[in-house]
Amino acid sequence: MPVSSVLTSQRLARGGHGFWRGLPRRFVRLKSASVSEPDRRGSDEEPLWEATSALPFTRARIGSFFQERPELKNPFLEDALLRGYLRRHLPHEAVYSDLRAFGERVSKEVDEWGRECEVTPPRLVHFDPWGRRVDHIVTSPAWKRMKELSAQEGLVAIGYERSFGEWSRVYQMSKLYIYSPSSGLYTCPLAMTDGAAKVIQSLGGSRLVEEAFRRLTSRQPEHFWTSGQWMTERQGGSDVANGTETVAVPQTDGWYKLHGFKWFTSATDADVTLTLARVQDRAGATTPGSKGLSLFYAEVSRGEDGRLRGVEVQRLKDKLGTRQLPTAELLLDGLPAHRLSEEGRGVASIANMLTITRIHNSVAAAAAMRRVVHLARDYSSRRTAFGKLLKDHPLHMQTLSRMEVESRGAFLLMMDVCRLLGREECDVATQLDSHLLRLLTPVVKLYTGKQAVAVVSECLESFGGQGYIEDTGLPGILRDAQVLSIWEGTTNVLSLDVLRSVTRSSGMVLHAYFTHVKSLLAGSSSVSSPAPAVKAVESALSELEGFVQAAAARSPSYLQLSARDLAYSLARIYTGALLIDHACWKGASPSDTYAALRWCEQDLCPVSTNHRRGHYDSNTIPLDAALVFDRPRQG
Repeated sequence: MPVSSVLTSQRLARGGHGFWRGLPRRFVRLKSASVSEPDRRGSDEEPLWEATSALPFTRARIGSFFQERPELKNPFLEDALLRGYLRRHLPHEAVYSDLRAFGERVSKEVDEWGRECEVTPPRLVHFDPWGRRVDHIVTSPAWKRMKELSAQEGLVAIGYERSFGEWSRVYQMSKLYIYSPSSGLYTCPLAMTDGAAKVIQSLGGSRLVEEAFRRLTSRQPEHFWTSGQWMTERQGGSDVANGTETVAVPQTDGWYKLHGFKWFTSATDADVTLTLARVQDRAGATTPGSKGLSLFYAEVSRGEDGRLRGVEVQRLKDKLGTRQLPTAELLLDGLPAHRLSEEGRGVASIANMLTITRIHNSVAAAAAMRRVVHLARDYSSRRTAFGKLLKDHPLHMQTLSRMEVESRGAFLLMMDVCRLLGREECDVATQLDSHLLRLLTPVVKLYTGKQAVAVVSECLESFGGQGYIEDTGLPGILRDAQVLSIWEGTTNVLSLDVLRSVTRSSGMVLHAYFTHVKSLLAGSSSVSSPAPAVKAVESALSELEGFVQAAAARSPSYLQLSARDLAYSLARIYTGALLIDHACWKGASPSDTYAALRWCEQDLCPVSTNHRRGHYDSNTIPLDAALVFDRPRQG
């Protein structure tokens, strides 16, 4: 008998090792270690005991506990603020029924499509099996279903049918708000499609573009087109005036052929696109700067040989997030195009498009915040830690409530800009409304974009380690959120745009802002519960007025250094006024009041705070640069 078997037998004879004595008898059946069969090897290769009932962890048995996943419920029915806002401003049964049914479809069906778009990203096939260049961008079946859904649900069409007058944009954006987090980023081509339709509608033109407008706003999947936006070139993103090298060569039939390199083209699989280029004269010369840029419309099509007409797809972009969305570098080599704008009026002509796409960006930001907060709320009722559910831990609830306040503020700010857009499109906007729309469009885009990154990141923590695991789908929400502060103008670029709106309107946009905020606060005079919030907004508004007056006497560099903080101040004060206003309507809940109070506890006017600290003085410019470029000293 092997030594190991002898030792085992001796231990068993003495009553067994402590380990065996500690096991209940029903779990263990001992095998004899002293009987040897002739055809078998030593008993050291046989187990000395067998489990007679299931152990919790053995081979395929990995334990009985599995954490429940958070459940995505109907995002319309679960959103108290959205429903309250629509009940106040758009109390139509048709709207309610449509959003309720769509919310059910999103939770039961569409969300899985969005996940499929994420795990099956687009890929580029340059050549067919016989070596012919084809440049096919292959997308998932779910991506194609998203296009059909977008037409069927009128996700662009609603904004142009205007069945609900000035509130049609609010209805459209409410639907996109429900859809966005489950869309697999299909809201990006929808934003550009909406923007293209807006430009074509405002500029008018030939039968060609009229047909394009009908297709871009169609509810019929077989007729619906999407539009790309091919603006960014190697030399610049937002600086299109100096960064655009693409040239447009006039043709005898009135068309143009475009030649250039587009560095970043989103939704490259779209049916049509809008792009900027410089018209060549007969000598081949072009006009530099924004005065040389014209806006062109082009259809993306293939010739009889299967090749794209006038386009070569160089590669797809490898991005941090938005992986569902095909984004490519394109060589334009004779792309047939129709000039939409007057020659040299390209930059001015895309202003409407930028308004639309920036509003869409803010819808996506507010929607991302709402989605993760809803999922975290549901998870808090399913996850137990330290002896009780997460929802029963006061600190956890405090953290989620802070994110809820941010989400509510973002929603009301975004929706108010949608309201202003609807009023302008239906020709009922006052001059004050138009000034507010011009000022608040860059403000809402930049502020909600920054909010989304912070709120989504914080919310992922509420899931613990699972918030970091890819196949939960949660990390993708954070990756996708990061683009919201970059696309359609970074925070600094948009902050400077806010300053431009002030300068070009001779301060009238700020006058409209102050007037409207005061009118919102005036409506709260009969309600006492939000009084501390009202006092905070009034104080911040007074500080902002003081800063504006002081800054007017300073150099342009002073205002430029303050631009970011000024934009943040405009966003926080205005949002505070909207939260107060919503808390004071007859259908408001105690939570509406609490959210307003909480929002207004922060520094509502950071530009005034930093003005007093001297952050914008000219002496800080070299100090900032020296700090950034600080190098170790030699020796």
